[in-house]
Amino acid sequence: MSFTTDPNVLLIYGLIFVLGLLIGVFLTAGGRRKWRERYNSEVGRRKELEKAHVDRERDFEAREKEWRERDSLRAAAIKDPREPGDQEIRGL
Repeated sequence: MSFTTDPNVLLIYGLIFVLGLLIGVFLTAGGRRKWRERYNSEVGRRKELEKAHVDRERDFEAREKEWRERDSLRAAAIKDPREPGDQEIRGL
């Protein structure tokens, strides 16, 4: 491809370039605002999800602590050879 010095061709290329810039500007008009709103809503949603995750983790840790306590009490009850309300020791 060779470069031309014909002023008419250069003028046409320049006008096509300016037309492309104008079309690009018109197509993105208002797009920045929409993009910002979408980004901010995504950030807000992510913060909500992170907060819900932290709350869920805290709740799970509390439940897990309760489950461990129940398991230890259950294990202690199984190891105790006495019947409830009975002072007699029975063999297994």
